[in-house]
Amino acid sequence: MATLLELTSQGDVGTITDESKLSKVVLMDPQKLYELWERQPWQSHTIDFSQDREDWAALSDADKDDIVWFLSSFFIGEERVATQFNGLVGAYETQSEEHFLTTQQVDEARHAQHFNNFYREVIGHDGSFEDRLERAREDLNDAFKVLFDDVLVNANQRLLADPGDLDAKVDFVTTYHMVIEGTLALTGQDTLTRVFEERGILPGFLEGFRKISQDEHRHVAFGTWFLQQKARQDPALARRIQQTLAELIPIAAGVLTPRGFEVGESYEILGVRSDEVHGFAFQALSRRLKVIGVSLAPAEPETTPV
Repeated sequence: MATLLELTSQGDVGTITDESKLSKVVLMDPQKLYELWERQPWQSHTIDFSQDREDWAALSDADKDDIVWFLSSFFIGEERVATQFNGLVGAYETQSEEHFLTTQQVDEARHAQHFNNFYREVIGHDGSFEDRLERAREDLNDAFKVLFDDVLVNANQRLLADPGDLDAKVDFVTTYHMVIEGTLALTGQDTLTRVFEERGILPGFLEGFRKISQDEHRHVAFGTWFLQQKARQDPALARRIQQTLAELIPIAAGVLTPRGFEVGESYEILGVRSDEVHGFAFQALSRRLKVIGVSLAPAEPETTPV
């Protein structure tokens, strides 16, 4: 029988193509995920961007604008999650969970370093790391700010105030692992990776981007495991996961919508259609939720015949 790592990317069931196998999946626990992390080290500062600079110079202004719009969400997103993750680390329940969560916070800082390097060396934004972050913030939409500056920050503050608050921990993992990483980051990574590979451009950026995707599939695998455990322990927590998703998915849809378009309006960016982008996000999330044991839509209440 194939192992979970053979069926998926990094143990993330959102990448299983044969959905008939979802009901038989045994997820990787934090200890196994930590060991996987140890086997996959990489360095953001060893990446060569020389070809990327040539490719960037040859791009049209329109393509540059669209790529920068995508990358700004990643750059700020990585900074936000790196600084708003300490509450979850402090809410660990086992030593293995603490160790894995610590690796995840390190990963997020390394991801932010990769984007900072690309902004400095390829896009050509001078100044400090903070200057480049401030410049990237100019490209963000209101939905992004609500999710990352309000919802995520509040979720982290609740855990810092009370690391033993299980409701707060479930809310954080649902927000962070299912929505921010699983629905937004991995969808954007799939889109940009396909575009750059098809065009044969920006090899240095892609080298780091693929490593980031590898890390984030591993992170999402933890979130899926954790939520599955809690949903099985307590039906009230399963309903809480469902409710949090219902509140956040419309905001996430806004984050995925490019400038100049309304949520729900069809668009095309860098040759990729909106139905492809949203379809990828929905399919991967649905697979994870099947394994967790919750659905996006609440179950219909049973009625008693009169």
